[in-house]
Amino acid sequence: VQLVESGGGLVQPGGSLRLSCAASGYTFTNYYMSWVRQAPGKGLEWVSDINSGGDNTYYADSVKGRFTISRDNARNTLYLQMNSLKPEDTALYYCARSLRVGARPVYDYWGQGTQVTVSS
Repeated sequence: VQLVESGGGLVQPGGSLRLSCAASGYTFTNYYMSWVRQAPGKGLEWVSDINSGGDNTYYADSVKGRFTISRDNARNTLYLQMNSLKPEDTALYYCARSLRVGARPVYDYWGQGTQVTVSS
């Protein structure tokens, strides 16, 4: 199993970025996928989940209305469209394969992370 994120970078407040996560080594359509982030000096924070078919999505309150998770099952790729970015969105963003979502999530594979920095 391999998860490879891309698309991070430096953006000004109010700007947008789209993160991608290319999955390989397993049947992508069998699993929920998630985005999780870690801000400097802080713990992991769940950002968003998407079900295997891509028709159910879930968001942390901190990103709801600004971020959109999606997936292209034909390309085995997960996305996170991030709009109206704020300095507090600065973090290392990971995609993860989910075994369980909800209050006590369980992830069994993670990508290496892609850095998002929001600063003027």
